[in-house]
Amino acid sequence: MIFAGTALARRIEAAEAAIARGCADGQPGAAVLEIAGGTVVFQGADSPLSQAVGLGLNGVVREDELNAIEAFFRSRGAPVTIDLCPLADAAFVECMGRRGYRITEFNNVLVKPLVGVETGASPRVRQALADERERWAQTAGHGFFEQPDLTDQEMEVGRAIFSMPSALCFLAESDAGASAGAAAMMVCGGVAVLFADSTIAEFRKRGVHRELIAARLKQAVALGCDVAAATTAPGSGSQRNYERVGFQVAYTKATLVG
Repeated sequence: MIFAGTALARRIEAAEAAIARGCADGQPGAAVLEIAGGTVVFQGADSPLSQAVGLGLNGVVREDELNAIEAFFRSRGAPVTIDLCPLADAAFVECMGRRGYRITEFNNVLVKPLVGVETGASPRVRQALADERERWAQTAGHGFFEQPDLTDQEMEVGRAIFSMPSALCFLAESDAGASAGAAAMMVCGGVAVLFADSTIAEFRKRGVHRELIAARLKQAVALGCDVAAATTAPGSGSQRNYERVGFQVAYTKATLVG
């Protein structure tokens, strides 16, 4: 049994911050700012990886810190994008309201305890090889953007994830060996964060995503993690697939843009 609260949120958001830092590590033009108990990352003015994570969970966020965060993004021509945990400092939320931030997206954070867990079979899933960066990025992007032809910017998102030193990337293949799906996992402080889930449209509703989840849970247990976490759009097929294997919603985050 897992009880949602600030302690759990701190662990999960710390792991999310580690992912954000990892994606930026060594990437041309990327920048990272550690501030207000969280991590702010720039990976391009239009990149979905450019965001602030984990702010306000370890104390008050001061006005001068929010000023610095806004300057970090705006000086690089990017919108100020903050991934806000509902357990963050209440005064921080009020401050963003006064500054005219607007909510653009909600996401549910789901968790599953791993002590004594049994994982399902995943015969179509394997860990990606070191030389499969392009294949993994193409597969992840194909499923996420729902088109086989990706721009270089879209490919760069997948490449950045695959190149993270601590990321574990997985591929799902059809019986004929075709790419069917992709996913990633990162471990931080005993938390296994499952992310970058993507299934190519023609292989959906065939259990591919379930196997991608099962393969990562098995690896997480082997690495000694006590909890797994994943973030999904509310009410999505991805959320239902996670709930089917025992995940539960711990809290709902909002993406704020100012």
